[in-house]
Amino acid sequence: MTALAASALAAPMLFAATAAPAAAEEVDCSTVPWMDTSASAEERAHALLDASEQHQIYRWLVEQPANDPTRTEWRPGFNGEDDIVYPEQVPCTPLVIYANGPEGLHRTSGTTAWPAPLAVAATWNLELGEAKAVATAAESFDKQHAVILGPGIASGRNPLSGRTPEYFGEDPILSGLMGAANVRGLEDGNPDKPVLANLKHYTANEQEFARQSSSSNMDERTFKQIYDLPYEIAVRRSDPGSLMCAYNQVNGVFACENEMLTTSLREDYPFEGYVMSDFGAVHSTAESLNAGLDQELNRPRWFSPARLDAALANGEITQERIEEAAFRVVRSYIDVGLFDHLIPDEEAGDVSTAEHKALAREIAEQSTVLLKNDGALPLAEGDLTVAVIGQNASTTPTDGVSSETSCAAFIPFGGGGPVLDCTEMVDPLTAITERVEAAGGTVVYDNGADPAQAADVAAGADVAIVFGYLLMGEFGDAEDLNLDGNGDELIAAVAASAPSTVAVLGAGTAVEMPWLDDVDAVFQAWFSGEQGGPALASLLYGDVNPSGKLPMTFPASFEDTPVGQDAARYPGIEDSEGVYQVEYSEGLKVGYRWYESEGIDPLFAFGHGLSYTEFSYENVKVTPQSTTGDKEIRVRFKLTNTGDVAGTEVAQVYLELPDATGEPSKRLVGWERVTLEPGQHRNVQVTLSAEDLADMHLLEYWDTAAGDWSTAPGTYVVTVGGSVEADAAASFTIK
Repeated sequence: MTALAASALAAPMLFAATAAPAAAEEVDCSTVPWMDTSASAEERAHALLDASEQHQIYRWLVEQPANDPTRTEWRPGFNGEDDIVYPEQVPCTPLVIYANGPEGLHRTSGTTAWPAPLAVAATWNLELGEAKAVATAAESFDKQHAVILGPGIASGRNPLSGRTPEYFGEDPILSGLMGAANVRGLEDGNPDKPVLANLKHYTANEQEFARQSSSSNMDERTFKQIYDLPYEIAVRRSDPGSLMCAYNQVNGVFACENEMLTTSLREDYPFEGYVMSDFGAVHSTAESLNAGLDQELNRPRWFSPARLDAALANGEITQERIEEAAFRVVRSYIDVGLFDHLIPDEEAGDVSTAEHKALAREIAEQSTVLLKNDGALPLAEGDLTVAVIGQNASTTPTDGVSSETSCAAFIPFGGGGPVLDCTEMVDPLTAITERVEAAGGTVVYDNGADPAQAADVAAGADVAIVFGYLLMGEFGDAEDLNLDGNGDELIAAVAASAPSTVAVLGAGTAVEMPWLDDVDAVFQAWFSGEQGGPALASLLYGDVNPSGKLPMTFPASFEDTPVGQDAARYPGIEDSEGVYQVEYSEGLKVGYRWYESEGIDPLFAFGHGLSYTEFSYENVKVTPQSTTGDKEIRVRFKLTNTGDVAGTEVAQVYLELPDATGEPSKRLVGWERVTLEPGQHRNVQVTLSAEDLADMHLLEYWDTAAGDWSTAPGTYVVTVGGSVEADAAASFTIK
């Protein structure tokens, strides 16, 4: 979510006034029942609403009136309406300011520029993801922001989708668990600096093109297993205080007035926080409120006092539903601590600590994926001439492109630039130069604007490190999966002349690589944040052994993707009302499920990632051999480091359901990060607990006829390995 207010692209996301409230009458807050910390959040919320007038209750149903208790007038600014007037809120309610922040705090100076969420997913390290969220929450609170609009979850249906770097990839289990880790870090990591998380954008928000005028059309099973499931997992594993409904329609009904807000979200999970809209995603009063929307984001429009009064008088909504929506907001605020720990009176300055920067570097190191290595890496110590080539390798801009370009997701208009504060970025050129010179070598640099000139520079070096980038971010989809600028031409020219070539890609999605056979090594560095340079230097020399794994499939071409050859699937077909009908007719075949079921060889498979060592898998065993499907399952295997250096492997466990279920492929069910010394082996166990099986439906499929999850009897095949192409197998039976 991003507000489209005039200042939203030039400032942090700012959805409330920043003046501290001053109550009309001095009130001893210790005497009001909603400030009694010995009472439960539910009791306190009921007490507050019991003491409220009708239009004070209404305030909670719109973000700005909810969060700026003493301000009474708002100019909606949508259609020239008159000012909307509320009474002041009851006393002892907090000033709360929302901020956009799935990646980190947006457009806010003095904060850490973290690697993108997609990069965090590439670590397959939930603890690291949670630690990043803890640090982000601390920075956010000190910057006066107590609600973070994030994390984001999508399903990776379309690699062109502009917000791909904001999400955690294409698998519902990985995405759901990463989302949960982020929520826990935001809400639980700083008891004295509480921050409320907002899980978004629910759901099937898989493209930026026509995002407010498109309908994601799919069958019930596809919805439950692919698009709804990661949200269910995130909610069950973290209990977020709020959730945001998306712009798009789902099967012809806007997400913010869709019955899924009640059926799937409230009844099936269940979700107990409040549902807010995306900015401008509300299109009705009664329909939205009755469907389960609790708060309209930004200023009052559809949930204004006049419209709520009219809908109530006409019998279109009930007082009970109004109070339920307000209760959900107030309870969440109290439960996370916003009533008891007020944001600072003044915004702090630089809140990016040395510890946060070290964490950003660790995430960048663990997330960078070594896609290919024909012996070029790691670089050797000694007198080596290294050519560093590319506009995004240096902080010095060339034609407006610099290392900040691939620091974070990028908005290309309205002031443009990365969504995070990348001004403290340590660029690759600086970090690599320092490391090469420490090893006794020399660096030469060319900005790559002229591929022929860059090729001449590369020819005189022992190895060339050549950088490419692909810009993407909110408000638009990528045109294709080719590198921006002259990236593909540049890499091809350098590879043709350099003795050895390493390509480094700064992109928030998969990219096509027409030059792949001509280079010796490839790093996918994603949007790697402010510490991406030092992280890369360490990886190039093997000071850190690469351990990142792809959280999304890299296709050989966009045409190979589920949406690459069918306009009905993307961008959709515009109907007579100007709505793009986007047919999700590939069904369950999303991400690696598509490539597995269609027999299409990807460029790099889901879960792929090389190391400077090698690992072998043996002796896969599953216990029990026969089960009812609701008891713990243990997958054991022997993992051996068969190489010459220490390394970390992300050992992945996949499960193939019986044919009768109609599943298109195997599915990810678990993984373990394992660090081994050369020659060392470990007997690894990945346990699928009864809670895992229930919360994540690991053995189940959605039975449309029954309208519920179901476990099929038969043989289940387990495969274990370093990617979805794992082939070390065992099986068990469900009676």
